[in-house]
Amino acid sequence: MTDTYNTTTSIMVAADLINEMIPPLKSQDSVKKALNWMDAFRITQLPIVENNVYKGIITEDMLYEINNPDATIDAIEPLYEDVFVGEDQHFYDVMRLATDHNLRIIAVVDLSNIFVGVITVRDTLAAFARTFANQSAGAILVMSMNYRDYSLAHISRLIEENNTKILSSYVDTDPYDSNLIKLTLKLDKTELTPILATLERFEYRVIAKFQENPDADIQKERLDMFFRYFDI
Repeated sequence: MTDTYNTTTSIMVAADLINEMIPPLKSQDSVKKALNWMDAFRITQLPIVENNVYKGIITEDMLYEINNPDATIDAIEPLYEDVFVGEDQHFYDVMRLATDHNLRIIAVVDLSNIFVGVITVRDTLAAFARTFANQSAGAILVMSMNYRDYSLAHISRLIEENNTKILSSYVDTDPYDSNLIKLTLKLDKTELTPILATLERFEYRVIAKFQENPDADIQKERLDMFFRYFDI
C-alpha cells in the first residue's frame, strides 16, 4: 500500500533497481546448488527461469523439505508465478508487492514477459532512502497509526501550520499488526521541535525521526535504523 503526496524530479523505476549479482535458477539445477547460491547471496528466495521465462520463486524452506541435496528442483512447484513488475514500474510498486506477499525479492520482466532480473527489498529501501536524502535539506519522520486514523490531508495541514512542507511520503503496513500503518514523510525543514509538539497534541505517534547531519557515519547509522523500522 503506497500513497505519494509529492513526487521527486527523478523517478526510480524497477529497471534501475535490478541486482545483477543474483542469478535465476533452472528447474534442472540441484537442491545443493540452489542452497549454495542462497547462502552466497545471503537470501532465502530465488527465481526460477526457463527459456528466459519467469516461472516463480522457490524458498529455502521448500528446498530443505526435499531432504536430498542431489535432487533437482523441478520437483518443487514454484510460488508467485504471477507476482512480478515491469521494467518501467515505480519502485513503490515493488514495495507494495513485496509487502502484500511477504517477499524479499521481486522479479522484473520486459514488455514481452521475458525475465530481466530480480530486485531485493533491501536494495529498494536503500534507493528509497537515497531518494529522501537527495532531496533538498530536511528531516524524515516515521509515524505509526491505525489505518482508520490515516489522513494525509490532515497531517499535511498540521505540518504546514509550522511553515514546513511535505516533499514526499510513503505508506506501508506494519509487519507486526495489520491494523497499523507506517507513514514516512520527507520534510523541507530540519527543525522538528514545533512539528513534533503539534503532532503530539493531536495524538499522532512519531516512532522515528532523522534530521540532516553531514557526518557520514551518523547518516549510515540512521539509514540502518530506517531499515529496521521496516523489518528488513
